[in-house]
Amino acid sequence: MTITPTDAALYAGALFILFLTPGPVWVALTARAMSGGFHAAWPLALGVVVGDVLWPLLAILGVSWIVGAFAGFMTVLRWIACLTFLVMGALLIRHRNRTIASDSRLTRPGALAGFMAGVAVILGNPKAILFYMGVLPGFFDLTRLTWGDIAVICTLSMIVPLVGNLILSVFIDRARRLLTSPRALRRTNVTAGILLIAVGLVIPLT
Repeated sequence: MTITPTDAALYAGALFILFLTPGPVWVALTARAMSGGFHAAWPLALGVVVGDVLWPLLAILGVSWIVGAFAGFMTVLRWIACLTFLVMGALLIRHRNRTIASDSRLTRPGALAGFMAGVAVILGNPKAILFYMGVLPGFFDLTRLTWGDIAVICTLSMIVPLVGNLILSVFIDRARRLLTSPRALRRTNVTAGILLIAVGLVIPLT
């Protein structure tokens, strides 16, 4: 391995700063955690991991041409993500008076829907793309990396944002549990729906 503990620590710090920068993932996590609690948010956090491993791997292997070759496919994914969030937001607003417990979809297909939403939002997140494709090469000499180095980089790229996203989801879930009145429930669902629609509108414009 060519990466030193100092190199790894500096890169982990940069990843933490990236996490602290609000973006589509934050908005999506907030919306799902507000509507369904931690149970609805953690699948999205796992879906985000896919991109957090894919982007640095592509950058390290020097195959940025793949992104160009599949530009059309990435655009399709972005519009699918847009449609997903718009529909989810509209449904939340439509059923704003329904209690969370009465919606069994949050315990069955909700996990898969959350995971796929996480994949879509991270693959279409310009902040993540710019960081991994533009900033990551500045931390390491990509021509000297071994497979062990690549494993360390991908693991850090996965763990740091995942832990941050899960902690954020827990905090939002705790705050959500304080909202027990029907009036607060309506406000929560409307807010979550608006946030989801906002994500859907922002994705194709970024």
